Amino acid sequence: MSYKTKLKIGEFSNMMQLTVKTLRHYERKGLLIPYDVDEWTGYRYYTVDQMQRLNNIRGLQRLGFSLDEIGMLYEEESHAPSISQLTSKIKETEERLRMLLDRREKLLKWIRSLKEISKMGKISVQSLPEIIVASHREVIPSYEAIGEMCCYVIGPEMQRLGCKCPPPGYCFTIEHNKEYSPTDIDIEYCEQVEEMGKDSFVVQFKKLSAVPMAICMKHYGPYDRFYESYTELFKYIEEHGYKIADKPRCSYIDGVWNKANPELWLSIIQVPVEKV
Repeated sequence: MSYKTKLKIGEFSNMMQLTVKTLRHYERKGLLIPYDVDEWTGYRYYTVDQMQRLNNIRGLQRLGFSLDEIGMLYEEESHAPSISQLTSKIKETEERLRMLLDRREKLLKWIRSLKEISKMGKISVQSLPEIIVASHREVIPSYEAIGEMCCYVIGPEMQRLGCKCPPPGYCFTIEHNKEYSPTDIDIEYCEQVEEMGKDSFVVQFKKLSAVPMAICMKHYGPYDRFYESYTELFKYIEEHGYKIADKPRCSYIDGVWNKANPELWLSIIQVPVEKV
């Protein structure tokens, strides 16, 4: 019987450039059982043959095989995948490649849109005139429901009531929640109209006073990222010596009704302010 070199787990770990923690994990999975365990000290020993087994395991992992799949190969004593298994792994790889290429394209589009945004003036100081609005207040399940509420509830009702909206059109929302909630959002939708109409169960008409000064900021992207723009906007307000005078408005320019990609949605946050 030939002599077997036995390496302590630390030595084996150093030579194979793999942590002891990983070796113990492989042991628990049944993939690489120590050649010998000292019953008194608990020291684990590995052999030269197990170096090659570990290399085989690593090679299969690099090809996309999970530890469970590798374990099954060793249970079957084949130690190598069959042609059908390799074909299946190729199909998985191709599917993942398509997914990664799609993700890459979306990330590139996002970069391009952000570069376009950076060229435009994002923040401005404006006055908001006195207007008449058709108003609808509702508790909606999420910000994504704003588009459906506009398209399928408020829009048809305003059309039924014969509302006329002055061009280019001005609509916005005001939130009435006292604290943040990702669901059950108490929101009021307002759209400018030419004249007062007769209230209905869905829409009520009212006159909003002029706002002498509002800090306005363009927000590109889905509504659940408003917090990013609010952070930048409120910092601007504080640094330029303003204080908030009323609830912010969110005006919608582009959305689900005309842009399929949420990254291209344009909203304008308008915060009434006054000088400190």
